[in-house]
Amino acid sequence: MRPLLLLLCLLHPLLPVRAAGDPLRSPLWNGVRARLLGDAAVVFDARVRVAVPPSAEDPLAVPVELRFDGLADVEQVRVFADLNPIPLVLDYWPDRAGGALALRIKVEQSTPVRAAVRTRGGTWHVGGAWVAAAGGGCTMPSQGSGNAAWQERLGEVSARLWPRPAGASRLRLRVVHPMDTGLAGGIPVFHVDQLTLRDAAGRALARLQLHEPVAENPVLSLDLQHRGPVHIDGRDTQGNRIAARVVP
Repeated sequence: MRPLLLLLCLLHPLLPVRAAGDPLRSPLWNGVRARLLGDAAVVFDARVRVAVPPSAEDPLAVPVELRFDGLADVEQVRVFADLNPIPLVLDYWPDRAGGALALRIKVEQSTPVRAAVRTRGGTWHVGGAWVAAAGGGCTMPSQGSGNAAWQERLGEVSARLWPRPAGASRLRLRVVHPMDTGLAGGIPVFHVDQLTLRDAAGRALARLQLHEPVAENPVLSLDLQHRGPVHIDGRDTQGNRIAARVVP
C-alpha cells in the first residue's frame, strides 16, 4: 500500500498526505503536534499554503501569508513556529471570512512556520515552510516597552477596507501595542489577547486570539465575506480594551 500511496501523491500533488513523517523534517514536530494539535487526525495538505521569506531580515517582524481557500468547512486556523520558545502564534476562527490571512511574527531562530486548518470533521490540515533567521526575535525587548510615549497610543487602531468581487472585502488593520513576550529580562508578558470583527448588526465576521510571538504593533490582513462597516473589539492581557469602527 505504501508504494501505491506514494504514486498517488506524485500524480496528485494536492492530495492530503497523512502525517506519518514531517515533510519539513523538524526535530520538534512530534512534540509540537502533540502539544498544539492533540490526538486529532492530522494530514499534510498542499491546499494549506504558507509563504515566508527564505531569510528573515528582521526576526522581530517576519511576514507570513497563509492561504487555505481550497478547503471547505473551515472552523479554526492555528499558526505556530516549531522552534520558537513559545511556538503558538495565533488562533483564527474565520466565521464569515475568506481563506487568506497575513501577519508578521517574531522568530527566535530558523524554524518551520506552519498553519494547521481544522475542518468540520475535526481533521487538522497542515502546511508550512522554513524561514532562516539569525535569531533573537522572541527574547529582544520591544521598542514600545522602552518608550514612555507608547502609553498614550496603546490600543490605537488604524484600519482600511478594500472592496472585493461578489460582496467581499479586504481588511487591513494595525494595533499599537508592544506585544512583549515576557522573555526579555525585566519585562513582563503583555500582548493583545483577543480581537473580534463584527458587522453593523453585531454578528461575528472573524475572531482572533493573538499570542506572544505576534510582532509588535500587530498588522493583520484578511478577506471578509462581507461588504460594509466593520466593528473591531478586543482586549489585551491586562484588560485594556481595543475598539474601532472601519467604514469602506
